Amino acid sequence: MNKTLPILTGAVIVAVLLLFNTTYTVNYHEVAIATRFGKPAGVVREPGMHLKAPFFIDSVTKLDTRQQLSESNLETVLTKDGQQLVVKAFMLWRVDPTGDSALKFFTGYGTLDAASREIETRLNAAIRGTVGQFSFADLIGANSRLPDAEQAIVADLKRNPMEGVEPVTVGLSQIVLPPKTSIAVVKRMSAVQETLANLEESRGQAEADAIKSMAATQADTIRNFAEQWAAEIESVGNAEATRYYEQMKKEADLAIFLAWLDTLKTGLSGSTTFVTDMTKAPFHMIDLDAPTDAKGIPQPKQGSQR
Repeated sequence: MNKTLPILTGAVIVAVLLLFNTTYTVNYHEVAIATRFGKPAGVVREPGMHLKAPFFIDSVTKLDTRQQLSESNLETVLTKDGQQLVVKAFMLWRVDPTGDSALKFFTGYGTLDAASREIETRLNAAIRGTVGQFSFADLIGANSRLPDAEQAIVADLKRNPMEGVEPVTVGLSQIVLPPKTSIAVVKRMSAVQETLANLEESRGQAEADAIKSMAATQADTIRNFAEQWAAEIESVGNAEATRYYEQMKKEADLAIFLAWLDTLKTGLSGSTTFVTDMTKAPFHMIDLDAPTDAKGIPQPKQGSQR
């Protein structure tokens, strides 16, 4: 009994090792490349568990057939019209699972990482060879020809296709100006904006001066009209005053009497208390004992008239 347990344990371990070394599993998104003694022996596409020779006899390399993303470096490109741009491209691709493409991919690149590095190198070369054929306006702005530039990159890659690689999408992910060019563009834009601002300021100042001149002209016109009208009114007033003065000269006593009445009326208006000498004009008018002249007009006492 003591010997049986170690034997059974060893047998189980050996069985597990044999099972581990003689089987492998392929997922639905993979293809497996089987090699025997280091040489390709076939492609396995069916998902599930499969058998292989143990240990060093057979080995299996699995390739993911889902889409992969590879990107180029930032490449400085001189456009057709002499402008510098920094361009970056990308490529979505996958391992072609049909026919012997997967086997050619394994033979040519071995792994997805190696193929991605090769794609990056080719994208860099394609950018340098194709994007420079376009002008700056073709690549920047609302009316850019980016689809044409991307098709040119695709055409360049197809001239020397990669075995077992199926391109899905190729595009330009970044198009920017180099730092020095960006600074120069910003300075130029700033200078243009400053010029436009100065023009607007000059135009505004000219309009302000025109408005001030128009306002001054209108003010002078109104002032001249007012002065002329005032002079006419003054002339009419002077004429009326002269007429009344001439009339008053004919009846000087009456004019003095009316002036006394106006003064008395004005002085006694409102709630005012006066303490005054009633013998003096015009307060003698309320003195019933005041003397009168030949025309019956009350007169201040002699020596009190002012």
